[in-house]
Amino acid sequence: MPPRSEEPRRDAEGSRRGSSRGGGQRSSPPRPAGERDVTPGLSGISDARAYTPRGRSVRESGAAAGTGRAEQRRTPRSSRSQDPFRPALQVLDGGRVTAGRAAGRAGGAARRDGGAARATVTRTVTDRTPRDEVPATAPRRRVTARDPRRGDRTPPRRPSRQRPRPPRLADPGRRLRLGTALTLALFVAVGVRLVVLQTVDTPAYADGGIADRITTVPLPAPRGAIYDRSGEAALAHSVEARYVYADPTRVKDIAATAATLSPLLGIPASELAEKMKPRKRINGVDSQFEYLARGVDIDRAKEITALKLPGIGTHRDERREVPGGDLAANLIGFTSPDMVGLEGLEARFDDLLHGEDGQRVFEIGLGDLAAPIPGGISRTTKAKPGSSLVLTIDRDLQYMVQRILSEQTQQVQGSTGAAVVLDARTGEVLAQASHPTYNAAKPFPSEPTDREDAATSFIVDPGSVHKPITFGAALQEGVITRDTSFPVANAIRKGDTWFRDTHQANGRRMSVAGMMAYSSNVGTIQIADKLGPDRLLDYQRRFGLGKPTGVGMPGEASGRLLPVQEWSGSSQGSVPIGHSVDATPLQMAAAYAAIANDGTYIQPHLVKETIAPNGTRTPGPAPETRQVLSPDNAAALRTIMEAVTTVDDATGLAAAVPGYRVAGKTGTGWRLVDGKKQPGEVASFIGMAPAEDPRYVIAVFVHSPSGGGGQISAPAFRDMMTFTLRHHRVPPSTEPAPTFTVFP
Repeated sequence: MPPRSEEPRRDAEGSRRGSSRGGGQRSSPPRPAGERDVTPGLSGISDARAYTPRGRSVRESGAAAGTGRAEQRRTPRSSRSQDPFRPALQVLDGGRVTAGRAAGRAGGAARRDGGAARATVTRTVTDRTPRDEVPATAPRRRVTARDPRRGDRTPPRRPSRQRPRPPRLADPGRRLRLGTALTLALFVAVGVRLVVLQTVDTPAYADGGIADRITTVPLPAPRGAIYDRSGEAALAHSVEARYVYADPTRVKDIAATAATLSPLLGIPASELAEKMKPRKRINGVDSQFEYLARGVDIDRAKEITALKLPGIGTHRDERREVPGGDLAANLIGFTSPDMVGLEGLEARFDDLLHGEDGQRVFEIGLGDLAAPIPGGISRTTKAKPGSSLVLTIDRDLQYMVQRILSEQTQQVQGSTGAAVVLDARTGEVLAQASHPTYNAAKPFPSEPTDREDAATSFIVDPGSVHKPITFGAALQEGVITRDTSFPVANAIRKGDTWFRDTHQANGRRMSVAGMMAYSSNVGTIQIADKLGPDRLLDYQRRFGLGKPTGVGMPGEASGRLLPVQEWSGSSQGSVPIGHSVDATPLQMAAAYAAIANDGTYIQPHLVKETIAPNGTRTPGPAPETRQVLSPDNAAALRTIMEAVTTVDDATGLAAAVPGYRVAGKTGTGWRLVDGKKQPGEVASFIGMAPAEDPRYVIAVFVHSPSGGGGQISAPAFRDMMTFTLRHHRVPPSTEPAPTFTVFP
């Protein structure tokens, strides 16, 4: 393409070439008819189409090439006519169109001055080097426009800079980007929250509704049994039973349901209806489990299940049974319906007997769908059975001792009795009876005082049964011997109190055996004077007084010994004969067992062994032992004590056992409750047999508010000892008791 001239081509009148549909016709020389007009510069749409992008027409380029110059006429356009390509040409020419426009305006003025005179505008198109081939150091040529009238050059008008396009306020692209960013931020926030819910907060939300669906059913652990010393006869054991429960959320007619169950359970309908009422638990959830009855027979539970009462069900349970009823009831104690030990050995060894309960936890539907949910939460913790206790109690001996005590004490109205049978060689408690007693299978109708174990809670002022302790200490300390005798007055004064004898010696010389046989207060006080308070108190402690024996019974009383610094003048006379001393029947029986066991004290105990659920047997803890008297002194003391059951007119003749030598001592004291002396007296007898080699020690204490206990204790001892010796097949004594001289 030939290079474009520096200025736009214009006709003589200064107007630009091109089509002008609304303009006047151009002047041209006449042409013959039918001759085609081939003159360049004719106006029309073809001229517009013939423009090149560089601003020149094809025909103009051809004319310039042939003649070197082209002349065109243009009809002046109206002021409203515009060149359709002017904006493009202006941009491409860098503003030179403006200079051409100024020249056009100058030509127009000339036409107005010269009339029809026409000026010819020539435009020389020079060759231009492409921009990318122009050296960087080449100077840029300045283009000037020539004024046809003045013949000079005028400086071109500087191209006007386009103003920056103002930003569009409603830019759709910007809105799209902003909306996309907000949407992505929203999705990111939702995604993060979902991750937190699925990973961090999952347990909290997952467990949020479980409480409404979870049901817990306890699985009671079978409670261990309590056996006698043979390990076969159960004194108390558990049997399988059923408990009846209600789900208050499902019971439809409370009154009708309670009325139906009342005769079957033996519970008033009003009490059952109260348990069936809807209620809230501590956590605010509706209660779905309430016990209606415990320990129901299996057959009776089947009858209740067959009724298909809404909200009523049964489940495995256990019931504590005491086959003997009141047999050793004060010793064994009883449990609550929940199989928790409340009194006696049941309470003392509750942790051992109870075991560990299990439970079944599972999801259940609500309303009419109240059934375990398949595939839902279901956990079962098996119950661990409790261990069993094997006591040292002999069931048959316990029965006879308890029966004899009851028969004897019933002869005195309002009396309270206690009896203890000990194995002198081992310290085992073979029988421990109390009166009154109760039925351990149905304990609640009984009085609390009837349920006390008298052998360990019955605090007495022992009286004369304490004298063998004074005699034993004197023998061990060498104050007396078995053949000692000295004058005994009818009374002796200590402090402001006179102490008298019931069998008066009138100042005659009396043997220590005679003093024991007639229970001489004066003779015993005289021996204690030689012994001294400190040594007497020491031997009291050695014989086990002043502290609990630790036999295993809960709430065992400790008794009390009077410290020497608290002794008054009268204490010099009261303490040696068993007053101002607090003790229990079991403590006194243990002291006599030390005498029977060649002077060795053995702590009394009730537990022989324990049996684990797997059958493993563990012996009970070893009892505490200590030497109190030498065997010779213990034997001498036993001989002295035989005088009580053999000397004529002695105090214990009623306790003699035919065929056996018996050593023992009677006593008369009183009962103490909260440190206060109670009306009446406490008559007691403690003895051992066979005296030459004692096997058993039996202590009998009877408190009778109206008196007469002395007529009960010795005969009761005789009957109990007779049965004990025969029950254990102890052969009779081969030698008779020695002959004693009371007044040498």
